[in-house]
Amino acid sequence: MTDATGAVADAGAEAYPRIVAALIRVTGDWTLAEDCAQEALAAALERWPRDGVPGNPGGWLMTVARNRAVDTLRRASVERRKLRDLALLTDPEPAPPEGDVVDDRLRLIFTCCHPALALPDRVALTLRTIAGVPTADIARAFLVSESTMTRRITRAKTRIATAGVPYRVPTGPALVERLPGVLAVLYLLFTRGYDADGEPAFAAEAIRLARLLHGLMPEQPEAAGLLALFLLHHSRRAARRDPAGNLLTLDEQDRSRWDRDAIAEGVALLGHAGHGPYALQARIAAGHATARTAADTDWPAIAGWYDHLVRLHPTPVIRLNRAVAHGYAYGPAAGLALLAEARSGGALDGYPPALAAEAELTARHGDRDRSVALFRAAAEAVGSEPERRALLRRADELSR
Repeated sequence: MTDATGAVADAGAEAYPRIVAALIRVTGDWTLAEDCAQEALAAALERWPRDGVPGNPGGWLMTVARNRAVDTLRRASVERRKLRDLALLTDPEPAPPEGDVVDDRLRLIFTCCHPALALPDRVALTLRTIAGVPTADIARAFLVSESTMTRRITRAKTRIATAGVPYRVPTGPALVERLPGVLAVLYLLFTRGYDADGEPAFAAEAIRLARLLHGLMPEQPEAAGLLALFLLHHSRRAARRDPAGNLLTLDEQDRSRWDRDAIAEGVALLGHAGHGPYALQARIAAGHATARTAADTDWPAIAGWYDHLVRLHPTPVIRLNRAVAHGYAYGPAAGLALLAEARSGGALDGYPPALAAEAELTARHGDRDRSVALFRAAAEAVGSEPERRALLRRADELSR
């Protein structure tokens, strides 16, 4: 039972976005596509524990969702073309990025990121449709109620339908105009997969879509920068936890387990990436990924990249990360001074990474008692259990 349930969860994370995107392409009906995909997952939860997990779980889900859509459309007496196209719909292998091939999910992302929608609505709709993020989780991220977010997503779908937004990747100026929104959505998708409690399939899907996007727009430096950033971060995925499942810091990770091919590919992409916000983050990630040991990290170079980044994108989180980099490059006093500036105005009050950063800089500055208290406060505030354990472990180390 447990194995079958886990198989449904794994197959759903991988196949759900593909099924929804394919059904929207054929039927043009967002609600129908999502309902049929959800019904397929419900059918799997019922049948797989009894009948066993099929050899091609994604294909099984696609077939069930397609059949549900066919039944619904037959009852609605829709035109025969849609029924014919649905009958031909299968679960293809992911298409290679070469040539003019454009993935259904990439078409759907560009549709979700149409300028007819406000940016928050674009992000929310894409997270729900592409990543399958529960509406309640999206609502928490946007600090609104679930019912409010449900209405927002419904309105976004309605606006796409009434505005006649075409289901395709645009061309010419419209392609460039919509690129920032698409990059932002892919970044959020990757982050959801790379977070401590994230689903790795989301990170892998973000990388795959970023490859498609870079292949579609090879002349766009930020498309190259985003793909480089994903690869450089994802290269460490096998070394981020110890055998007990505890999160490890960069200093603690076994660097022999890092994916050197992914690092080499990411570094090579930086030659085409320019100096936009994603490219700068990728250069920072490359500074960590290419250091032979933690002690070999070129912290002054990383601090310099953060200086560039904060001028382009002066968010509280980037200012926080800049303070940490300066703390390692020029001493904990310098880092604490910049951290105090970043916290002015209360933007980082109670933010667990800010508390943890202050704790680490404070420990390096020599005040272990205050550092322990800050690490424990960060552990109380954080929502992720793996992160909570890591913060408490660091507090215990400093208490000895």
